[in-house]
Amino acid sequence: MSTTINQEQLDALANANLKVGEERVLFLLNEENLTSLSINDLEETLKIANAAYRAGVPLIDDHVYDHVFLKELATRDPQHPFLTLVEPEPVHVSKTVALPQKMLSTDKAYSEEDIIKWIDRLKKAADEIDLPLSELMIRVTPKLDGYAAYDDGETLYTRGDGVRGQDITRAFARGMQVAEQSARGQGAGEIVIKKSYFEQHLNEHFENSRNIQAAIIAEKKVDERVQKAIDDGAVVFYPFAAITNWQGHFEALLKDFDEVTGEIWSAVDFDVDGVILEATHDELKQHMGATRHHHRWQIAYKSNVEKAEVKVIKVTPQTSRTGRISPVAELEPTRLSGATISRATVHHYGMVKSNGVGPGAVVQLVRSGLVIPKIEEVLQPVEPEFPEECPSCGSHVVWDGDHIICPNTTECPAQTENTMIHFFKTLGNIDGFGPATIAILNEKGVRSIHEIYQSKVEDFVEMGFGDKTSENLVNQLAASRSIEIEDWRFLAAFGVVRLGPGNCERLLEHHDIETIFDVSVEDMVKIDGFAELSAQTIAEGLKNIKHEFFQIFNLQFNLRRTEKLGGGDGAETPITGKQVVFTGSMVSGPRGDMEKQAKALGAKVGKSVSGKTDYLVTGEKVGANKINAAKEKGVTVLTESEYLAMING
Repeated sequence: MSTTINQEQLDALANANLKVGEERVLFLLNEENLTSLSINDLEETLKIANAAYRAGVPLIDDHVYDHVFLKELATRDPQHPFLTLVEPEPVHVSKTVALPQKMLSTDKAYSEEDIIKWIDRLKKAADEIDLPLSELMIRVTPKLDGYAAYDDGETLYTRGDGVRGQDITRAFARGMQVAEQSARGQGAGEIVIKKSYFEQHLNEHFENSRNIQAAIIAEKKVDERVQKAIDDGAVVFYPFAAITNWQGHFEALLKDFDEVTGEIWSAVDFDVDGVILEATHDELKQHMGATRHHHRWQIAYKSNVEKAEVKVIKVTPQTSRTGRISPVAELEPTRLSGATISRATVHHYGMVKSNGVGPGAVVQLVRSGLVIPKIEEVLQPVEPEFPEECPSCGSHVVWDGDHIICPNTTECPAQTENTMIHFFKTLGNIDGFGPATIAILNEKGVRSIHEIYQSKVEDFVEMGFGDKTSENLVNQLAASRSIEIEDWRFLAAFGVVRLGPGNCERLLEHHDIETIFDVSVEDMVKIDGFAELSAQTIAEGLKNIKHEFFQIFNLQFNLRRTEKLGGGDGAETPITGKQVVFTGSMVSGPRGDMEKQAKALGAKVGKSVSGKTDYLVTGEKVGANKINAAKEKGVTVLTESEYLAMING
């Protein structure tokens, strides 16, 4: 997937009512994070990917959607409701109506082996109804990559969720024709535009044909270029019943599989992202039936992808809103899947390093249908080059795992808006300064947090806010300085790389917040949880934010100081230096308070039991399995009363 998201993709997610930020999307769609995603995360990931695809601005390719994220969800929770849902087309603001017939999705195959397994299921079903295998015939049609719809002869419906769609008969009223000069009322099909027409007349105005499909059925006035395409007969509704096809015995299909599928794949002048295979025998189809998601007698074959060997001209670094510097490979222009490709995103600089991507490298580029081009393999590696400075602000960059990061969060132009959003979100004691407000401020030239705190009512009014709103914003800023917050939260709000809330608290357990900028890498490494590389990255980040930090700190925020380990007096306690984990409901007080007390007594508090855990303190309703597992690891298990007796003894 791409390591950046453009505004069109963010708009597509917003239009699908998916309120999710760029950083969250990048995290969810990164295959490296797959094992750390929860079931809910996986569902959210699939919804995000589907919304972007339906809007014509895909974030991942079909194979990754089906064989990575969808497969992971199916493996972990085979009964998850999402697996039986029909992936919705984009939702338009219009009343929904019941479809005359359910419109299901199609099961997918990515290899000839998958097709053989599907045909074996057909043969088994044929045997169950005593259908001779000599009568087992298959129909193969192009899988049009358009806008799914249903025509009953009077009304044209969107597919919607497969059960309810929306009335888009206006597309016919605007002059749209049925393909092949066919009659209306043939049921399910796709709204598509001719590839040749798109490339000749619309290629310069729209990135790809999916970008204009929603415009064809828009409730408002149609774009004049789209209307001309309709008038010229380039936009049609293509019923599946009327589409070009191959029909024959299943053995003939398997014998000439590549030839048959290849011929059908290129049989029409429309965007195609696969072929559809289906049994033709009505009794067999009725016997096999359908799941809530797809017909069992039908499958889509989608492994046909175009590849090309392309030379890399250079690798250009781009700084994202989150500070990650993404490598973009500039390529010799190459025609692939109906589009001229001149650049492709490399996942991260770790991939650049390990695969030798640089000027002169030869790569294998893959593109399936309208999917974003992907470097599948480096055929001729070279010695890679790495940026030493941020392309946005010129700051020295640092490595963070596989990624190169700009640590200058407060002054880097590419990051300023995201940095301001992160500050107020992390602070958590202020309303009114969400992404929408920050976007306006950034547009008006406000580039730092301290500028926001210095703004007066008249400044906000001048930037376009109403009088009452401006007063409220100023009052909120004042309140955020007076409402008590933890010092670690205040520090975390500056977004220093590798200095999240947990590390902020650990650091402030040893040093006052005013002095952390003077802590050496050597001293930081002595603190539990700080490796040398992390300490170096944090020190670099602190250096970059120091000026902005004190401009804000000197506004006299009401900070609650983190207690120093051991109560600050250096006295040993029974749990000094020990790792303690609390579980269950505690009687003496909230578990969070007990954790804070343990830290004050010099303990290291963990969230889960490991081989490094010294004590597991159990409250009420703790399962025997958890206790036994801890004992097997050599952990001392204490009841709440035993623990309190030990620390108070």
